[in-house]
Amino acid sequence: MNQYFVCREKCPACNSRRFSEVYRNPYDEPPVSTYLESFYSGKVELKYLRNASFCLCECEECQLIFQKEIPNDHLMKVLYEEWIDPQTSYLSDQERDDQDLYWYYSQEIAAAIKFLGRMPSELEFFDFGMGWGKWALIAKGFGCDSFGAELSEERINFAISNGIKIVEWDDIPDHKFDFVNTEQVFEHIPDPYQTLCHLRKSLKPGGLLKISVPTAADISKRLKLMDWNAPKGSKNSLNAVAPLEHINCYKRQSLAKMAEEAGMEEVLMPMRIQYMYATNWSGPKKIAKNILFPILRNVMKSKNYVFLRNKQP
Repeated sequence: MNQYFVCREKCPACNSRRFSEVYRNPYDEPPVSTYLESFYSGKVELKYLRNASFCLCECEECQLIFQKEIPNDHLMKVLYEEWIDPQTSYLSDQERDDQDLYWYYSQEIAAAIKFLGRMPSELEFFDFGMGWGKWALIAKGFGCDSFGAELSEERINFAISNGIKIVEWDDIPDHKFDFVNTEQVFEHIPDPYQTLCHLRKSLKPGGLLKISVPTAADISKRLKLMDWNAPKGSKNSLNAVAPLEHINCYKRQSLAKMAEEAGMEEVLMPMRIQYMYATNWSGPKKIAKNILFPILRNVMKSKNYVFLRNKQP
């Protein structure tokens, strides 16, 4: 196989070896190669992708959809530091991230502080896979002791310059956090189960770990259509299984099974707290979102947005 890829032989969420292949196409052949050249604005280098395939598998135990052949550490660095230019990424984030995002982060952090029941100055919050550190900066603004972790050196330096404390991977279990945030991270991780096991060691008793990943309950229908031209956010979008990046596509039961295997359990954030700290009621869409999201999370459980804690003895 291609030297820049690693082949996963078991489900990365629940470790089951019972899975079936649902789609395969060589990375350097259309339609996958066409998609990649367009998505990465012509920066993708097909020499890295020859003799490797975009191969999607579905776990029979937890229904995770995962890419079997994934980039190794070297290709991951090429992908996230060269094909995705850090400076261009930063400017793009600055243009795209509007007030709604900051209101959303503020709402989430305020609700977590209320749930934990202590003063912000007594709390330690950790943003794992922090990107440009916006969530961690808002937690710091609330008065929490704010930590972050990231692979990109540019993003790490940016966070340090803004007062965020950096935690290296090996040092994570040495800390004891009240809240660990993983926002749009676990879909990118080569071994999510092992990562969750590592992160759970850093939780204080009663501490929370949040996982938020793309929701794709109807992914089976999208995979039947395989519309590579469907824009992100549309009903047929394949972004949830984006080649090379979204290497894990979770259903709600995938997250539940992974948590169980890791010795964790789901905690429901009380709806009264979610409503208490809901912000931005400007307009029908914002009002509907504020009303519906707690119901979708707590009652219908149709959102891939969960709070986990270590199982109680």
